Amino acid sequence: MLFDPSAVLDVLSVSQVVVGQVSITPNDSGLPGIASLRTIVGAVMTIGLVLSVLALIISAVVWGFGSNSSNPHLAGRGKTGVLVACAAAVITGASVTLTNFFWNVGQGI
Repeated sequence: MLFDPSAVLDVLSVSQVVVGQVSITPNDSGLPGIASLRTIVGAVMTIGLVLSVLALIISAVVWGFGSNSSNPHLAGRGKTGVLVACAAAVITGASVTLTNFFWNVGQGI
């Protein structure tokens, strides 16, 4: 017989046992410089939030200038900029929470 179904089942059961035994979790002592990396990531988040506020201010000015000068194209660009700046601030502020949420979802699979 060229094909033995029991051999396939044996391979599948062995692979399930091997996959079930893997246990890896993140740790703070695995690499040097993790504390510095956390500081850098926090600084980048701060810069992202400051730039979001700057974009919001500029977009609001453009929106106001477009509305007062009867320029609907400029006003529309200003509105879009306000929405994008707000979305960027929300995503930047929620990035740690979103990452932890999806990490926990992945651990539950």
